[in-house]
Amino acid sequence: MATKKTPSKKKSITRDSIISAYMEYVLENEQTPKSVYKFSKENDMTEQEFYNFFGSFDGLRNEIWNTFFDHSLKLIHKDKNFEGFSNQEKMLTFFFTFFEMLTANRSYVLFALKENKDMMKSLSQLKGLRIRVKEFASELINEKNEEKNLKILKQPVSVFSEGAWLQTLFILKYWMEDNSPSFEKTDVVIEKSVRAIFDVFDNTPLESVVDFGKFLWKDKMN
Repeated sequence: MATKKTPSKKKSITRDSIISAYMEYVLENEQTPKSVYKFSKENDMTEQEFYNFFGSFDGLRNEIWNTFFDHSLKLIHKDKNFEGFSNQEKMLTFFFTFFEMLTANRSYVLFALKENKDMMKSLSQLKGLRIRVKEFASELINEKNEEKNLKILKQPVSVFSEGAWLQTLFILKYWMEDNSPSFEKTDVVIEKSVRAIFDVFDNTPLESVVDFGKFLWKDKMN
């Protein structure tokens, strides 16, 4: 006697499941989906379910970068010692963790940033990431400024946070071109650049900036 098949339960549609499906589609097809309708149908969901979380593919792409940041921040805060770190150590920990996250998704990141020949169009998907990085840097600079008694020694928060964002872009570009094993040269760049920017902030001799510049020059010449 044949048994009646139990209808398979439809998997729940979540923000993360849509992101995963989109990244998988891009990597397997080496192109972005042509329409929300076709993408939704291929992933067993309705257009409405897609739009419950994202207004467009552009919005989805932006959220992927925000997710990289948010997951990185969650990971660093899991370390019970993190709050006791110096601000320089906090920035270092963030960059190391963030670029480990990017490395785990390197194929997608490289596709996303190289899809358009127009670099400005490629960078438009980083708007949300820029806000998050600047907010993180602003918190660090505010903490550091509180330690300084003289107003003249305090640094403008906006200048430092924008510098942290430009630093992120610089490291990102270096990481994209890094061919060293385990991207160890990127690790060196992270360490030297963070040390340099904090040396500038602390008004100490700019030996780190010079050292950082020498490293980049030597690396480009090899």
